[in-house]
Amino acid sequence: MIDFQQKILNLIKCFRRQWPLFSNSERTTLCGADCMLMALQLSMAEVNKQHHGDFTVSLSDVLETWKYLLHDKLGLSYENMKEPENYADLKKAYHAFLARSNMFDLIDICQKCYSLGLVSDDENIAPVQLLEFISGIINVQENNASVLSTPSTPVIRQGQENVKVTILAKKCVCSYLSLLVNSKDDLALAHILNVPDRGLGREAFTNLKHASQKGGMSIFLMATSFIRTVELGGRGCASSLFDPLRVHVKGLSNFVNFIDKLQEIVGETLNPRKLLCWIILVHCCLI
Repeated sequence: MIDFQQKILNLIKCFRRQWPLFSNSERTTLCGADCMLMALQLSMAEVNKQHHGDFTVSLSDVLETWKYLLHDKLGLSYENMKEPENYADLKKAYHAFLARSNMFDLIDICQKCYSLGLVSDDENIAPVQLLEFISGIINVQENNASVLSTPSTPVIRQGQENVKVTILAKKCVCSYLSLLVNSKDDLALAHILNVPDRGLGREAFTNLKHASQKGGMSIFLMATSFIRTVELGGRGCASSLFDPLRVHVKGLSNFVNFIDKLQEIVGETLNPRKLLCWIILVHCCLI
């Protein structure tokens, strides 16, 4: 019997081997739980902008819609849940966002693999299991062992903080790698746009996203286009063409030029481990 973790890994491997059946672009990435949630948040903000004029959304609304969306996509009962406001638009915006970013979420990958008969019967994952996996719910322990809560001490708290830093560092590096592989990956860009601090906070990302929507291009391509316009035509020219972005010239220039350096390293380095070391080294030098 194949364990649950192995089933997930097999699905991902199947997607990697058979990607032409899923997408016309080889620059396609898999969207995990955290990216799914972030994509939904950005999609909800986009819909709120259309209906109410504000590119904002509350965390409570995101979590409620997230729960409803998962049940809907997995074909599970949601009769006792209240349908979120403008849900049809939210769902459409969510899938459009993934399509623009050349991404598929884990549920779509799973269902596509089943419909195409790419996985065996003993590799099937029940919708409830996938829901629990994506939601981060763990209700079965190996060997039925009990989980004991350990009292928090300064040493333990320090260890927990170190784990958090490690996780964030891994996510940052992986996001840089994802953007190098798939320049349309707006979620990866959102994670690293201001890491290290470039003065590109929420306002900068919002302005950049709006400009990319108007231009019909990815956020990264819009940032690159803006900076190239500055370099070729001068700051005044860029301000007239991309008015909301004029105050972010310095930060966006640092970001685009940093990605250019990484792309040069990618083109010159064949060893993946060496490439990763170079990315971390260059990144640390800029912090």
